[in-house]
Amino acid sequence: MTMTRRDFLSASAALAAAPALGARAWGAPLPRDADIVVIGAGAAGISAARRIQAANRKVVVVEASGQIGGRCLTDTSTFGVPFDRGARWMHNPETNPMIRLARAVGLETTAAPLGQKIRIGRRNARAGETEEFLAALVRANRAIDDASRGKADVSCASVLPRELGDWAGATEFVLGANATGKDLKDVSALDKARAPDRNSTPVACRQGLGTLIAKLGEQVPVSLSTPASRVSWSNRDVTVETPSGKIVARAAVITVSSNVLTAGGIKFTPDLPKRHLDAASKLSLGSFDHIALQLSGNPLGLARDDIVIEQSNSTRTALLFANMAGSSLCSIDVAGSFGRDLSAQGAPAMEAFAVEWLTKLFGSEIASAVRKSSATRWNAAPFALGAMSVAAPGAQGSRKILTEPIGSMFLAGEATHETQWGTVDGAWESGERAAEAALRRIGALRDEPAAATRAPKQRRRAAPVPGAPVR
Repeated sequence: MTMTRRDFLSASAALAAAPALGARAWGAPLPRDADIVVIGAGAAGISAARRIQAANRKVVVVEASGQIGGRCLTDTSTFGVPFDRGARWMHNPETNPMIRLARAVGLETTAAPLGQKIRIGRRNARAGETEEFLAALVRANRAIDDASRGKADVSCASVLPRELGDWAGATEFVLGANATGKDLKDVSALDKARAPDRNSTPVACRQGLGTLIAKLGEQVPVSLSTPASRVSWSNRDVTVETPSGKIVARAAVITVSSNVLTAGGIKFTPDLPKRHLDAASKLSLGSFDHIALQLSGNPLGLARDDIVIEQSNSTRTALLFANMAGSSLCSIDVAGSFGRDLSAQGAPAMEAFAVEWLTKLFGSEIASAVRKSSATRWNAAPFALGAMSVAAPGAQGSRKILTEPIGSMFLAGEATHETQWGTVDGAWESGERAAEAALRRIGALRDEPAAATRAPKQRRRAAPVPGAPVR
């Protein structure tokens, strides 16, 4: 039985991709000064840099890894087809500027598939069973929304209805691990209720979301493989130290993940305010990885872009994205505490689980059909250290704290967005907002209202729709 699909963000780890065309060539000197320096060349960093360029101010972007994109990374070599090892989807197609920009640079966009299947053992769920699952999701989402209006910001798990029955495990997976990268006991009900519109159809870039970010960064002055080791800051200026030299700027936009910010790899002089560090620690990244299998002969008997989840009574489960874009490539997505533990065991263990899980649902021919495989491990990626930010119970207000200026420094990234957290859309918008705040700090914007001060649009659900739910 097919059910209506809703959007989700898949996050995963990878370590290498080709540098974008606009990146600093090997051996080229690092600029020594700028109006604004941006740390990080993911979606937020590229967005910030483009906004600064549009204001005719000098910007330099330093990126620790060897590619533009951050947690958006498209692998075109392993399987011979574009494979987004990180985020897959863009949201809010009516208003999202990234979709318009994708088309402007000659890339194709396509709506996400509308159908999903539920497996119960080795069969698809019947119509009545699917309705039971839909009803369980409605009750769970309603309970979380109701809790978000209470006096205390509690965990999502603490307010789940007791009558979820056989669908409790699948409901928790769909709303928790697969939506946020964390189990529902670790997720703020208020943060969950403020997540992006569940009813808008997500959009993919046919050439890959990582390809899009790299394309949008082609005209941005990015220095790759240039990690920021120390940032000295005041109310007047910022100095960023890297292995290639120092950059002195009037302001900085810092787009590293919340986990990287708290890990201490970048030293700050003076130290970052405890208020901001505490906020970042309460927005730690969840775990979400793809296990990609290239299968010959379509042994699963599924159609193009089919999505499959199972009725599971444990967290040891996954989501299948089959025959992606009409290819023979399938992605088995693992997340939450189970995904974190599995990822820590390494790629071979992850790939073994994927084959075992598919065999349980579809039969014993799977192992012999595997031609190539690759598992991503975002938690081990040194410049990401996880997938997407998730507010701990009681910590939803931490997102707003991260938007507060620190001298001449401004933080950006999906963790700083109060409503579109966990999405590339949120990262892109946060970069623009932080750039505008930095431009105002240096006197480059005077007349227009700052995006950083505009209230984010609150998108409420008309009714919860099942699937891999949020990102």
